[in-house]
Amino acid sequence: MTAADGSTRLRLLDRFELSYGGEAVDVAVGGQRVLAFLGLRNHATRTVLAGTLWPDVTEERAQGSLRTALWRLRRGPRHLVECSHDTLSITDRVSIDVHGLTTTALGLVSSPAAGGEDLALGRLRSGDLLPGWDEDWVMFERERLRQLRLHALDTLAAQLVAQGRHALALEAALESIRIEPLRESAHRAVVSVHLAERNVAEAVRHFEAFQRLLHEELGVRPSPRFASMLSDLPATQRLSP
Repeated sequence: MTAADGSTRLRLLDRFELSYGGEAVDVAVGGQRVLAFLGLRNHATRTVLAGTLWPDVTEERAQGSLRTALWRLRRGPRHLVECSHDTLSITDRVSIDVHGLTTTALGLVSSPAAGGEDLALGRLRSGDLLPGWDEDWVMFERERLRQLRLHALDTLAAQLVAQGRHALALEAALESIRIEPLRESAHRAVVSVHLAERNVAEAVRHFEAFQRLLHEELGVRPSPRFASMLSDLPATQRLSP
């Protein structure tokens, strides 16, 4: 079995799920935490892993809980965790959805003209990381991925507008707004799409709705850059039906 065949998958976006050949399997809570941490951090020493996952007990008990979690994982039908000296990692035979999202997002941000926009948009619409998990290490990774997705969606929306692919550009911008409703760059992308399609009335309505939201939530106004998108329109365009 190779990483490419995808028969062993670890899902961390939207929910935790370990599947073999497309069928989900039960994993004890300790094992879930071990797999999630290693899936996000790639590798960790036993000391770091035990101390992070069981922070409220003694080091001896934390190490014991880690040994129990690893023993239960080894009882499963697939080899999941590798050990090199004191360092643990997930075997590369496991396909992890977070890695696909990260690769796609970083690729867009670093090389926005690389292509594959349709596939990129699908991956960027993935759910949040491990919703309901409130550990500090999860919340840090969740925020990191959230920010990465937002920047990638902004880049993708701008790229699609430039290509004249307005429907997909709007989808990218609206997905960014769904993640963070107060993010101005995403609202600018929506207005850019409407203006590119000469839907001036829709552009004005969207700007005014965002302006009200920003005032109600933060007591501030949109940036001059955003306002100028409408105020700088030629008179012929502003008056067109």
